Amino acid sequence: MDPVLKFVLPLTLGYLLDLLLGDPRQWPHPVKLYGHAIMAGTRWLNQGKDLSRFLKGMLMTLMLCTAVYCFFFFMQQWLAQWPAAYYLFTALFVFFALANKSLLQEGQEVFDTLQQQGLEAGRSRLSWIVGRDTSQLSPDQIRTAVMESMSENLSDGVIAPLCFYAVLGLPGMMLYKMINTLDSMIGYKNDRYLFFGRFAARLDDAANYIPARLTALLMVLVSRSKRAWQFILKYGSAHASPNSGYPEAAMAGILNCRFGGPNTYHGKVVVKPFIGASARSISHEEFRTVKRINHSVTLLTIFLLISIFLLLHLK
Repeated sequence: MDPVLKFVLPLTLGYLLDLLLGDPRQWPHPVKLYGHAIMAGTRWLNQGKDLSRFLKGMLMTLMLCTAVYCFFFFMQQWLAQWPAAYYLFTALFVFFALANKSLLQEGQEVFDTLQQQGLEAGRSRLSWIVGRDTSQLSPDQIRTAVMESMSENLSDGVIAPLCFYAVLGLPGMMLYKMINTLDSMIGYKNDRYLFFGRFAARLDDAANYIPARLTALLMVLVSRSKRAWQFILKYGSAHASPNSGYPEAAMAGILNCRFGGPNTYHGKVVVKPFIGASARSISHEEFRTVKRINHSVTLLTIFLLISIFLLLHLK
């Protein structure tokens, strides 16, 4: 098969499918299977002394990541003898790996629920997409939480998978989804997961190091916001996460608002540094700006990846 077609066609089709369909909740999804495997391994292995938990968590993480990469690598090798099946299979899983349409749908639903059904309904709907306690949040805190989630997940749910696709193809893209799922399920700093999930959390930090900063840069480019660039330099490293602060700082700069501050997670108050200086209220209509930024960054990334690939292979 032509190497350019192998790279470009599944990427383009997967992106278009995500743009059209999002993530229908009733459909089967590989990340759900990842989650079941992680839960089963956690129930079996997350016990014993601290060092034992760390080593078993590391072993489980490496085994699951290796299994995912090898499965998709050998599936593509096998399907290469039938080009149509190869392209269909690869495009389908590129679609599963991208999450921008569903991400924006979830955020829009929180904004709409808050506006149309009131504060309690808005708090409940927000709890679907964030880990913090939402029961005491004000309307403005709910909108702010959505904006934080949209910017952070633009990196985790879109740009990082695309970066791994560019370097390691579909097996790398699905490997990243496993790394990210592991972090979201066992990468917590609490008594249960502090040691067992530590390796998975550090692996996720490493996997997102470049994509998070690239996402922030692309947000500056599509918004042409000088303030976003200033916020990245000033606040990007202020976040407790080594990566999340960069896209959040870019979005705070674009909107000229403030993220961070104290929030409650699993019954404990966590005080995060503020990102931004203006503690203004965010309006319902401003979600349109987030949608424009996210779609623009995704499209620009697809364009850049294809352009770079063509430059490297059409000499």
